[in-house]
Amino acid sequence: MGIELKGITKTYDRGDKPVLSEVNAEVQDGELFVIVGPSGCGKSTLLRMVAGIIPISDGILKINGQVMNSVPPKDRNLSMVFQSYALYPFLSVADNVAFGLKARKMAAAEITQRVDDALKMVNLTKYRDRKPRELSGGQRQRVALARAIASDSKICLMDEPLSNLDAQLRVRMRSEIRELQRKLGLTLIYVTHDQTEAMTMADHVMVLHDQHVQQIDSPLGIYNHPANHFVAQFFGTPQINLLTATTSGKGTSHQLIVDEQLQVELDAPIAAGTYTVGIRPNQLGMKTVAANNGNATVINVEALGDQTIIEAVMDNDVEVRIVKDGQVKIALDQRVAVTALGPAFVFDDNESLIAEQGGVNHDRIVAVN
Repeated sequence: MGIELKGITKTYDRGDKPVLSEVNAEVQDGELFVIVGPSGCGKSTLLRMVAGIIPISDGILKINGQVMNSVPPKDRNLSMVFQSYALYPFLSVADNVAFGLKARKMAAAEITQRVDDALKMVNLTKYRDRKPRELSGGQRQRVALARAIASDSKICLMDEPLSNLDAQLRVRMRSEIRELQRKLGLTLIYVTHDQTEAMTMADHVMVLHDQHVQQIDSPLGIYNHPANHFVAQFFGTPQINLLTATTSGKGTSHQLIVDEQLQVELDAPIAAGTYTVGIRPNQLGMKTVAANNGNATVINVEALGDQTIIEAVMDNDVEVRIVKDGQVKIALDQRVAVTALGPAFVFDDNESLIAEQGGVNHDRIVAVN
């Protein structure tokens, strides 16, 4: 079942600034659609408007082609999984999963079958008689997932369901949710503030910030072609480097100059002026030089085993992050020469993307046969 948002706006009090403004999007039937953005950007508000928990101030919400603005939540044929699990502590796992089905006065035999099937899918069959307090955080979240599965709704809404879990469990649960979504053919809208979850799980991503949609695209589309400063900084770890650069000469130019050693050659000419150049940390080159040479000084080194993150301060007092493969030994206060290696993004005064150098680095995309 597809979902269509047309000009969705939310304002709590007349005259106040909207919490969300003119949100437009289409969620295709059977896709995993992630809404991502920082705290307070309106992600959960948007999800609750789709669910019918919060009324829509303006705009149209359609589910399966039908306008749903005034339809109560119970009639929207969707389920919801919350960050807080929302389990009844005095009920067993099986009874928590069955609670909504009993409220709908479903036949006892069908309830039993649905509960059994749902618990089997999330590997909780042997925990069916336990209370929530006897379960780990990950197991409790699985109970919440089983409850959504048992409802047999074709649309599932998830509001930061993994944020209470530890890092390793989040990684495992990401893949389990993705696998279940595909197996059940669910249309899943997933809210998160974690760009890694968005990158690894989504078919399409909506980036929200400052009450507006910043960009909607596939995860790699957003990473490779960010629409503006915010999107470029939000996606990618460590964050992209944003550097002030000027054109060479008075007319149009193919070259942007950060300093004498860090320059970007553009594929197409650009008008004379000052711009912001975005270069991801793995696309900056670095080599050690003598004390009086180079254009930056190393201020921090983080060894991650298979990668090394180096922070350096340029001679113009701008800090940059450089990622090198493998284990790199380099001393603090070492002078280095920082240069541009590969793809770069050019942003204008409005922080919008206006040009790319190199675009996607196709050499880094590997096909697996």
